[in-house]
Amino acid sequence: MKHLLKMLDLSTEEITEILDLADQLKYELKHGIPHPHLKGKTLGMIFQKASTRTRVSFETGMYQLGGYPLFLSSNDLQIGRGEPVQDTARVLSRYLSGIMIRTFDQKEVEDLAKYGNIPIINGLTDFCHPCQVLADLMTIREFKGKLEGLKMCFIGDGNNMANSLIVGGLKTGMSVSIACPKDYQPPKEILDFAAGYGDKFEMTDSPAQAAKDADVILTDVWASMGQEDEAEKRRKAFVGYQVNDELMKVAKSDAMVLHCLPAHREEEITEKVFEEHAKEIFEEAENRLHAQKAVMVKLMA
Repeated sequence: MKHLLKMLDLSTEEITEILDLADQLKYELKHGIPHPHLKGKTLGMIFQKASTRTRVSFETGMYQLGGYPLFLSSNDLQIGRGEPVQDTARVLSRYLSGIMIRTFDQKEVEDLAKYGNIPIINGLTDFCHPCQVLADLMTIREFKGKLEGLKMCFIGDGNNMANSLIVGGLKTGMSVSIACPKDYQPPKEILDFAAGYGDKFEMTDSPAQAAKDADVILTDVWASMGQEDEAEKRRKAFVGYQVNDELMKVAKSDAMVLHCLPAHREEEITEKVFEEHAKEIFEEAENRLHAQKAVMVKLMA
């Protein structure tokens, strides 16, 4: 494991190792046990998409590991403003121990890894969100005690979250069922991967069918960052794709609900369901810190 670019790159064994290390680091933090695995290391954090959780969790995590985080906004860099990404990668490789990038185009992340010689961590692209899904898997395992054999259901847009959940869920032995409108399905690359798992994967335009007997239900906002101009169109397309009491009735009685946040209450999820499952949702948010620390230790220690 040289980088974390997308869930497709990780083996089942690598995912399990990350989750096990994340559990250990969480335990150590809760019990005041120092773990300065990255003392003397520097993480460059490139943000071309803003985020509360990504910045705070990576910055805090790097401090807890004994390293130094360096925040770089799009205003601080020449990427896209005259300097090719391959030159940026080669320059930053001489200054930093690793790079976390949160951006739009997956190719930009892949190019940083191709042309640089330090670990690259994908903090989010339009294609995938591996750090969030590692935190999701960690949270599910925490509450359910296992991953293999569980049914995961995703309701909403076939976007970066859906893409990574499909891959992460299937690779860890879960069944995955997603419900999305026909015009908002995941890309061919993801569906081709899922086809290799046979009846472990289901895609439908019926939320009730996808949620039937689910152990965990996940959702995401209908319009992500950069899609604000089509927000109204998306709201109309996703009518009926809400996680609400009616949907929860067809899931298992002890089903979890997760949301990567920020949540738009009364759109993709009702206030009532959100608050009833707030314990899981905010544990999931905290686990971004622990899962990302595990990734940084694996790549940079």
